[in-house]
Amino acid sequence: MKQYQTLLFDLDDTLLDFNEAENQALEKLFSELELPLTEDMKETYKMFNTGLWRAHEEGKIGREELVNTRFAIFFEHYGKKVDGPEYERKYRSYLDEGHQLIDGAMELIQDLASKYELYVVTNGVFTTQEKRLKESGLEPYFRKVFVSEVIGYQKPKKEFFDYVFQSLGNVDFEKTLIIGDSLTSDIKGGEVAGIDTCWFNPFGKKNNIDVQPTYEIRKLEELKGLLDKGSIV
Repeated sequence: MKQYQTLLFDLDDTLLDFNEAENQALEKLFSELELPLTEDMKETYKMFNTGLWRAHEEGKIGREELVNTRFAIFFEHYGKKVDGPEYERKYRSYLDEGHQLIDGAMELIQDLASKYELYVVTNGVFTTQEKRLKESGLEPYFRKVFVSEVIGYQKPKKEFFDYVFQSLGNVDFEKTLIIGDSLTSDIKGGEVAGIDTCWFNPFGKKNNIDVQPTYEIRKLEELKGLLDKGSIV
């Protein structure tokens, strides 16, 4: 088992509960707009949003296009025309408030911070990710936060990781591990970067793409066992 030194953590749905933050933001947005929000509508929005983020990961659309059109696309599905950027601004203000932690995240990061060099690598909007990380209480344990909006490239692109490693300086790739929930973003990105990967898969999703993580865990606490004992709990 390798002795890792540098750990790169994804943020959303790895350390912070993005699903809960997203639900909260949608509920507050629709309440402000005085519109009904059903569970079916939530799932439809998430379907559109996930598709747009996947297109962004693949370099087909830019971040600005993604965030400024997703609500226009969503409401068009229901026959309503809206100001996409304005709805995004309202939604973003509520999403910024969501900093719920994944179970075990704080305990894990507090334990690892004294033993490893910890960094955040996340796709998203800088102000949103910075605020959520700070308000969650996790920020002090990370040496630096890398956000795709600032870098100009998103995971899984090699350019994203080139920027990260150039910023960190003398990093041993053999002793670097990325931990994240997304096969297409985190695990694919780690593969592209030439580092080991740990897929956080709490719901036991099937791996339906041609990417194989170095490790797979269902609970965050299993990562500590993997690192300390050389085996997955």
